[in-house]
Amino acid sequence: VQLDEYVGLDRDDARSLASWARRSFTHPLGIDDERGVWLDLGDNPDEACRSFEHDVRTGGGIDLAILGLGPNAHLGFNEPPSAADAPSRVVDLAPESLVSNAAYWGSRDAVPRQAATAGMGLIMDARHVILLVSGAHKQTILNRVLTNQPDERLPASLLRLRSGVTVLCDQPAWGEQTLGGQSNERSNRT
Repeated sequence: VQLDEYVGLDRDDARSLASWARRSFTHPLGIDDERGVWLDLGDNPDEACRSFEHDVRTGGGIDLAILGLGPNAHLGFNEPPSAADAPSRVVDLAPESLVSNAAYWGSRDAVPRQAATAGMGLIMDARHVILLVSGAHKQTILNRVLTNQPDERLPASLLRLRSGVTVLCDQPAWGEQTLGGQSNERSNRT
């Protein structure tokens, strides 16, 4: 299941997230395109999002969602604020997302301003979620996600409302975290 896609790009555009997923993941593993559920936005991105959501749900949902933590705690492109039951939809990218994606586009001004995303509702309904976090630049937002109350202004914090979540992070992202009085120790909490 494709997680997100920039609005305004053709599915086969080398800069599209679908092309990246095919180059980096599905094709090297020998997974045919027909076995995936893709955010093929075409001329009507809003309708494509509704169709995508329908296809994922009628196909049985998501068994394992492997997600990265955005700089503003977004998951996919569920930019803050995003409710736990938010549907798949087109969103305006937040300034933090434009900055973090600039490296892939050559400059912030070149980054598309909108994207489609698998909704928080699909993510929250996944049977298991793995949240991958790396780099010292994610330390502050990871700390907020793990220690603040679940809040739609920190979409990743909403994962704390459910079971079946594993957070995997490197030492720079973890930093000097303190959870439950244990500083800088690995946790097996799910």
